[in-house]
Amino acid sequence: MSVNTVVESEEKDAKLLEIIDKYRDTKGALIPVLHEVQGLYGYLPEHAQQEISKGLGLSMSEIYGVITFYNNFHLEPKGKHQISVCLGTACYVKGAAAIVDKLKEVLEIEVGETTEDGEFTLDETRCLGACGLAPVMTINEEMYGKISKDDIPKIIKNIKNASKEA
Repeated sequence: MSVNTVVESEEKDAKLLEIIDKYRDTKGALIPVLHEVQGLYGYLPEHAQQEISKGLGLSMSEIYGVITFYNNFHLEPKGKHQISVCLGTACYVKGAAAIVDKLKEVLEIEVGETTEDGEFTLDETRCLGACGLAPVMTINEEMYGKISKDDIPKIIKNIKNASKEA
């Protein structure tokens, strides 16, 4: 681990304790704490859960139960670019499964995984509310509609190129 990484980690851990302390005496504080901590780390690492457990006087099983109940909480780091492919009825009928398969092939990961370089996470979702554009996927906040599996390599390449330029 580089010196910068260690310093950044120590700063995040100090901020974690500040977050917990801010909510220590607040009834029902777990969800706001989890949101802030996930914003800090990008996910909810086990050491952070242990600190939350100690700081709020909750069991690890209570914390884990809340994290796994809500879809917005993550136990693993997410990629810089989060891809969600809609598998709702309209999207599925128009080829969304083939899009997922192509993404798995191009990114060399399975659904729910993150690429080794931390760039992409692939997820499926039930409906994005854009049935008229089916099949649809989002990458971060950008929506891609009326796509085919053949569009995937170019889309991924463009995002990789844009990341290099940024």
